Amino acid sequence: MIKKTLFITILSLIVASSLFAQSTTRKFKGFKDFKNQLEVYTNDGKYIIKAYNDRIIETSFIPEGEIFNAFSYAVVMKPVETKTQITENNQSLLFKTDGISVKIEKSPFKISYYFNNKLLISENKGYIKNDKYEILNFSLDKDEALFGGGARVLGMNRRGNRLELYNRAHYGYTTESSLMNYSIPMVLSSKIYAVHFDNAPIGFLDLDSKGTNELNYETISGRKTYQVIAGDTWCDLIDQYTELTGKQPLPPRWAFGNFSSRFGYHSEKETRETVNKFIQDSIPVDAVIIDIYWFGKNIKGTMGNLAWYTDSFPTPKKMIADFKEKGVKTILVTEPFILTTSNRWNEAVEEKILCTDTAGNPFKYDFYFGNTGLIDLYKPEGKKWFWDIYKNLTLDGVSGWWGDLGEPEVHPTELQHAIGGADKVHNVYGHSWAQLIAEGYKKDFPDTRPFILMRAGSAGSQRFGLIPWSGDVNRSWGGLKPQTEIALQMGMQGLGYMHSDLGGFAGDLDDTELYTRWLQYGVFQPIYRPHAQEELASEPVFKDEKTKAFARESINMRYSLMPYNYTLAFENNQKGTPLMRPLLFEEPNNEKLIIRSDTYLWGNDFLVSPITEAGLLSKKVYFPNGSTWIDFYNGIAYNGGQEYLIVTKENHIPVFVRAGSFIPMVKPVQSTKYYSTKELAIHYYFDESVKSSSGKMYDDDGETPNAFEKGEYELMSFKSEVKSEKLLINFNSNKGNYKSKPDSRNIKLLIHNLYKKPKKLLVGDKKIKISKSENGKVYWNKDDNILTINFDWKGEDKSIKFKAK
Repeated sequence: MIKKTLFITILSLIVASSLFAQSTTRKFKGFKDFKNQLEVYTNDGKYIIKAYNDRIIETSFIPEGEIFNAFSYAVVMKPVETKTQITENNQSLLFKTDGISVKIEKSPFKISYYFNNKLLISENKGYIKNDKYEILNFSLDKDEALFGGGARVLGMNRRGNRLELYNRAHYGYTTESSLMNYSIPMVLSSKIYAVHFDNAPIGFLDLDSKGTNELNYETISGRKTYQVIAGDTWCDLIDQYTELTGKQPLPPRWAFGNFSSRFGYHSEKETRETVNKFIQDSIPVDAVIIDIYWFGKNIKGTMGNLAWYTDSFPTPKKMIADFKEKGVKTILVTEPFILTTSNRWNEAVEEKILCTDTAGNPFKYDFYFGNTGLIDLYKPEGKKWFWDIYKNLTLDGVSGWWGDLGEPEVHPTELQHAIGGADKVHNVYGHSWAQLIAEGYKKDFPDTRPFILMRAGSAGSQRFGLIPWSGDVNRSWGGLKPQTEIALQMGMQGLGYMHSDLGGFAGDLDDTELYTRWLQYGVFQPIYRPHAQEELASEPVFKDEKTKAFARESINMRYSLMPYNYTLAFENNQKGTPLMRPLLFEEPNNEKLIIRSDTYLWGNDFLVSPITEAGLLSKKVYFPNGSTWIDFYNGIAYNGGQEYLIVTKENHIPVFVRAGSFIPMVKPVQSTKYYSTKELAIHYYFDESVKSSSGKMYDDDGETPNAFEKGEYELMSFKSEVKSEKLLINFNSNKGNYKSKPDSRNIKLLIHNLYKKPKKLLVGDKKIKISKSENGKVYWNKDDNILTINFDWKGEDKSIKFKAK
């Protein structure tokens, strides 16, 4: 027994020695200094270290005998002029910017990264290779929490998991899912830095699964390139990362409205009746999504037809035009699979647009929908063929696209793309698909913002306008519970529009409370899109009257908040800031908040705590420190830094507003076709503790691409200041021009949390009398503690001043 144990121990040491041989024997040989770049030479290869700016450093290791591949699917940033300094002594080499720096220790060889002289992370064994994977190995602090790796349900702190990097759908998931549709090779640390592994092929991201304080990126092949990104704050970090990989364009304004969607509408008649019922029931709707029945009668056997099935949809162009007249956009589902039984199979073979086997023949295989081939997006002819279908349908009036099954759902390793095997591009296939549509719009529809809903993508997919969703979630309380975690994590990874099928997708559970709570949460998630299998209607118009009324109230609130939500989208477009933000953004040093996802921030000003349990009469809510928080519905104020037990209400979830915030709102409309900021309500949440605050509202025509860059926008700013017990509020605008901009606005300023009627009020330089009637220009409601001030505003500097105590 002793001999056997000794033999195993010696064998283990031999294996370990073999595994780590390249790194433990790595020797520093020298370096060369280039502009913003350093090359470090070792006995087994070289490192290329490049500064993108003073917060982003890229490191590539090129083993001896390999050629550096500079192509990245993720990175689009060009290095900016950055002040760098190199110092060397006998022990080390330092490559320093004004922020981030790299220290190379010569013996034993080691690379470490610092930001403002604080250690972020170090290569431990660095590059190593075994029979299966090429590995980049790092040392971690024992206490840092780790986020990232794409969409998963593992808890906010994902340390301790080995994450497979292989996009795959998880049908019917609930409170745990280790692998989903978005596998992003990126890790973020509670120390406010990120490491992005800039490589497409499949592999694993090991977040210290063995408890040895190590991070491993494991890949089957490809680039040994990674970027270390640092920031002063979480928002700064995400700004830097999205500068590196690209900012999300502003979606069309209608995308922030309500969608009518299910799997699926079987006919034009059914689709028309559903849209008309929304209008008849006065429930706002902006788009209808038509699933696979638009191109075939059956679920199986027709995928790849990609043309209207006129037996069921006899007049599709007229239907689309009629919907558009009513303010409803049409979105079609598409998939990248061409079945051998589809009407386009022979065409696809003749045009050579399909992936192949090693002999060059179309690769055919079976999956749920039938025997199929896969469009090769890496062949020029494949891209052109697919885009021409999108182009012609867009010319027919289709306004948006749903790319489904784009992991791809089944993607055999043996299948060959024009640029290599399936495993080389599997995780970027959805990314490349979104790119195809986005670039097609820029070329052929340059005046239109695309809507691209995709089930899979990768790092940087946001720059194509990709809107992700969280897959085929179970229709249950267990399905609802992890949705905030998924959305918050993806927002931290640059994909700020992650959202769920409201009400849940998989299953036939008929739970009106669950449905109501999910739609109430949806008011404060990026996209409002109920969707489900057809066993149970997803649309509120087919619910009982009580459930329908609750849904109408939620959807109306969604439309009322359109100015605020659209401004969040603008912030995301400019800075990459997620629309949904975890509480740790507020208190990065509060370890208790690292694991919290049950309550989150919607933009900077709302605190939202969804109800994810049946029959919940009260819920503990933590209020971030440093602010007072005011209940959005009843005006009760709560001190930050504390947890309170909040009594729940049937018609809304707990929502609170940061004191000092300005919330722009409008009256709800049936569709954004009728949206206008001519009548604009600005809600200001007064609190004595807030001595000054500011807010803004962004507006444009809702459809012009790059409106901000073209100067076709308006940016309104609001400021408050309390001095000597007097409250001063200022309105200001850049007075930009764009289609649909009102010449002037009728402003209703509502000042909340005001417990005493002001004695004297000035609007501009005019003294205004406070009326006893709600019909007056200025009215104080002593029951609600709200002062309402009505005035006309043409964008000039406008001030409101009164004694607040």
